[in-house]
Formats: sequence, C-alpha cells, structure tokens
Amino acid sequence: MTKIGFLALAIISVFGLGASYQAADRPRGESVRISGSTTLLPFTQKAAEEYLKDYPQEVVTVSGTGTGEGVKSLVDGVVDLAAASRDLRPEERERAQAAKVTLRRVTVAKDGLAVIVNASNPIRELTLDQLRGIYLGTINNWRELGGQDRVIVPINRDSSSGTFEMWIEMVLGGRKHRPDAQVQSSSGAVAYAVGGNRQAIGYVGLGFLDGPVAVVAINGVKASIEAVVTGSYPISRGLYVFSRTDSSASADKFLNYLLGAKGQALLEAEGYAPAGN
Repeated sequence: MTKIGFLALAIISVFGLGASYQAADRPRGESVRISGSTTLLPFTQKAAEEYLKDYPQEVVTVSGTGTGEGVKSLVDGVVDLAAASRDLRPEERERAQAAKVTLRRVTVAKDGLAVIVNASNPIRELTLDQLRGIYLGTINNWRELGGQDRVIVPINRDSSSGTFEMWIEMVLGGRKHRPDAQVQSSSGAVAYAVGGNRQAIGYVGLGFLDGPVAVVAINGVKASIEAVVTGSYPISRGLYVFSRTDSSASADKFLNYLLGAKGQALLEAEGYAPAGN
C-alpha cells in the first residue's frame, strides 16, 4: 500500500475548523471522530495525518469546535473522542450521568498560555498582578507599565473555550473580566489579531506563537515547553482527551496512538509539552 499522500488513497475535506481524513474503502460506520479544543487542533490534525500513514484503511475525522461543544458531542454520541483544554464542568458531569454515559479522561499534553503582544510593543515582562489589572480594567494604558502612551486592547477567547476558563481561573481568580475586551474564537485568531494591532495583548497556547507577536514573561518566566514541564511558568495546564467507556476499538486505537511514542513526538514537534503519563 502506498503512502497516504496519494490522493487516490485518502479524501481530505474541510470539516468545521478541522478536516476529515478517510481511506476510500473504509466503511463510515467504523470511523474515528474527534472534536473539541482548538488549542489541541494542530496536534490532532497532524496526528490523524501521520496515523493514516501507518493505518491507511482507517477513517479519522478531526474538528475544532471548542471544548464545551466537543464534550457535548461525545456525550450525545456524535463523536468518539473529545479534545479538551480543561476538566469537565459539574453540569457536563450531570449531563453524562443523566445520559447514562461514563467518560474517561487522559492527559495527552501539557501546555502553557503564552501572553503575547504586538512585536512593535517594547513591553517584554509583566507581573501576574499587572496582567490581572489589564484584564480586570484597572490598567488601561501601556504608559502605566513603562510602555508607549497607547490604550491597551485586551483580547479574550470566547466564553465556551476551555482556554478562556483557564484564564479566568488562573489569572483573574474567578473574577469577571472587563466587558470591552475583544473576543476571538480560536488561539490562531488571537495571534492574528494581536499581530495586527500595536495596542493589543492576548493569550495563546504554545503551539500558536506565529506572526508578528512577542512573548511576554510573567513573573520573570517566559512561557516555554521547559518552563511548563518544570512547573516554573505560572499559567500552565493539562490538555486532555475524553472518551466513553463504551468507545469503539478504533477510537481506543487512535487514542493509544496519541499517547504512544509517535504521537508524543508529533506533539512536541507542534510545540506542546509531553503528557508525562
């Protein structure tokens, strides 16, 4: 069998923020469908592509819908695996219990939320208190932080995002963010928005440090894989994949691939810290 790169072997089509990878002769009923966190999307997409080089008879569908939608789809049986950048909410546990569905959680990666500014902004370090002040609205001009006399434009993730929930918990201590913050639907969109606005500040996973942006150290520590692994970076988290206890053999096989040597090597290549399971 030739490699999956040949178009005769696989069909690749847009599917939400992800893609569908399928061998032409694979029954759709045996497919593996993974949806959820856009933070994990670059990894799950790349893993699906590489997985099919080893298992060209498989069908893997990947989509980035956000953690909340991914978990809901898993409970409803629409997908086989849910990528998540947070743990389950109480209401999600209750929904699964009501549906008589038992979910399993595995840590597939560790990640830090890198604070980014436009590359033209001279600010390269903030304290966690200063960062909190920006997003609570008590600090409004870069001049207050030693920068230029420009109004700060904070950028948030959407409220259904696990990344947003982590930010609220770890940076704002559960407090309500300033209402005038701009909202973007993915980490990639945040990086793009910050790169296009000299006044902006935002936060993204380590795999999204592209474009004309600069990373801001927090409490003297710059976000990096090493800092996340050692625990020295103050804004870090686990990234998960949830499955059902009644999941298919195909879903379990793909999940084991993500956790195995090949999957974890791909993960590090995409800029994430290893799971350390």
